[in-house]
Amino acid sequence: MVLLHVKRGDESQFLLQAPGSTELEELTVQVARVYNGRLKVQRLCSGAAHGRAQPGQIERQNEIEDEWRWMVQYLKDDIGRRMAPNEKMKQVLKKTIEEAKAIISKKQVEAGVCVTMEMVKDALDQLRGAVMIVYPMGLPPYDPIRMEFENKEDLSGTQAGLNVIKESEAQLWWAAKELRRTKKLSDYVGKNEKTKIIAKIQQRLEENDDDACLNSPWADNTALKRHFHGVKDIKWRPR
Repeated sequence: MVLLHVKRGDESQFLLQAPGSTELEELTVQVARVYNGRLKVQRLCSGAAHGRAQPGQIERQNEIEDEWRWMVQYLKDDIGRRMAPNEKMKQVLKKTIEEAKAIISKKQVEAGVCVTMEMVKDALDQLRGAVMIVYPMGLPPYDPIRMEFENKEDLSGTQAGLNVIKESEAQLWWAAKELRRTKKLSDYVGKNEKTKIIAKIQQRLEENDDDACLNSPWADNTALKRHFHGVKDIKWRPR
């Protein structure tokens, strides 16, 4: 099995194993799913730590929030955006959050532990179970935690949204080369199944962006020469 140390930029993310015979189309999607799944776990851990969303924080909830007033005892977070359950239930959430974070932690790289999609799903299931225990009557439809579990989260205009990489637009790079989806992993790393590589994941740049760069003045390799000779945009006309 080839060992991939997946990074985003220069930041370490997780380890993943794959046979050298793996199609890169399949591998790229797999890496993107684990990467995005870890982000979802992190968002849920951050949100669940302070309980459900505070009424008045989300549009259109006035018409539905009355039926969710069963939660009387709560503790506000420091910025007053969420409502936490009572102290006993907070400890249930805290313990589960710590366990979920440990599963997808970047420290797994140091420990030599590979992260799989099954592990990510296990972390999500643990969080879902804890939320069901703490909020047995469920969360209101507008709550971001519920929306995350239902895959209805709206991350547009947020930093969290920028971190997500679309599976269809994900790219893997190794040794300054794009691992093209039409090939196999072994086409790049050879037949040695004990190979370890650092694979960087990123979102594919739009072709228009690439063309725009090529058409920019700084990309014109004759522009600098014309500048030093004091010649610029001379047009020749017949006499």
